[in-house]
Amino acid sequence: MSAALDSDPSPARTADAAAGHGLRYIGLMSGTSLDGVDGVVLAQRPNGWQIVEARHTPMPADLRQAFLVLNEAGPNELHQAALAGNALAQLYARTVEDLLSAAGLVASDIAAIGAHGQTVRHRPAPPGQHPGTSATWQAYTLQINQPALLAELTGIAVVADFRSRDVAAGGQGAPLVPGYHHAMFGRTGVETVVVNIGGMANATVLHARGEVSGFDTGPGNVLMDLWCERHTGQALDHSGAWGATGTAAPTLLHRLQQDPFFAWIGPRSTGRDYFHLAWLQQHLQAAYPAHSPQPMPQDVQATLRALTAWSIARAVPLQAAQVVVCGGGVFNKALMNELRQLLSPRELLTTDELGIPAMQVEAAAFAWLAMCTCQGLPGNITAVTGAKGPRVLGALYPA
Repeated sequence: MSAALDSDPSPARTADAAAGHGLRYIGLMSGTSLDGVDGVVLAQRPNGWQIVEARHTPMPADLRQAFLVLNEAGPNELHQAALAGNALAQLYARTVEDLLSAAGLVASDIAAIGAHGQTVRHRPAPPGQHPGTSATWQAYTLQINQPALLAELTGIAVVADFRSRDVAAGGQGAPLVPGYHHAMFGRTGVETVVVNIGGMANATVLHARGEVSGFDTGPGNVLMDLWCERHTGQALDHSGAWGATGTAAPTLLHRLQQDPFFAWIGPRSTGRDYFHLAWLQQHLQAAYPAHSPQPMPQDVQATLRALTAWSIARAVPLQAAQVVVCGGGVFNKALMNELRQLLSPRELLTTDELGIPAMQVEAAAFAWLAMCTCQGLPGNITAVTGAKGPRVLGALYPA
């Protein structure tokens, strides 16, 4: 594959270079939703950083299933994780090849690839003082990846393992996108909140005076996707149409809202380790004991949508003038309508309306983080993650 990436530069690439354009980085993101790989080419321009090409590569069903299995303890995990990492690196390499071909670029045009990997365990220090906090807590985060193989396949330097350094410094290791959000969407004198709704959801508060704060708000699409797949066989609830046929169950919604996660103060992050079907089932059984009337599946789906909207809305300061949404959640019309009602009269829009397609923001953020690593710049924001201080993130695998 590397031979294809090293082909002669196209006229478009030559013209781009002649125009004096700066460094380019590729960002790759395969998120909690496990729908595929989003890839972008992020280029330095005189007025900042710009996405010049983007591609999405669907994740094969067998690889998606392998990652779902690896989210829980199971037999032969080390072998299965290694195989999944190899397969993901190959999927990443195909995405890189498509990006370069579409952009008329070659491998030597790219300074580095930021490859996040696939999170299968995320166990940072417990936020706040929730149960389980102890001096013996061993924090870690694990993303399955094969960055050395990706560097070999593409002939491009790879930056990976972004979260571990922040966790080692006492941070949550997530979210890491607020720095990029600040670079792209921050405006002096305007309080803006950027919300990413992927499998999990996170909010970045860009304060009017320039400070940045943020945290994971809780489940984004993950519970809705899991519940939809269980009851309809579809991997996701397209446009939220199935859930829109139901009505949120107040008893269940109240119980979900009382989960300790939503009361934790300060930096916090989460993942499938916490929010999964067993978590939901536990709350369902507590809310509706055996032999009591049970909610319809579509009512549970509507309740999960309401939980996501509620947990996001409560993270938005009253003084915020604008809420900008990205991630797969923007395609759930029912969820967006519910958010719009909860956040009114504040303006709700998507990043598409600001010139960046909603599904490209996270990939662009990891391209930007790769740039930070290569230039020796901190990638974390301590007010967001809770780390002891700013840290250069990631490990570099040279081309």
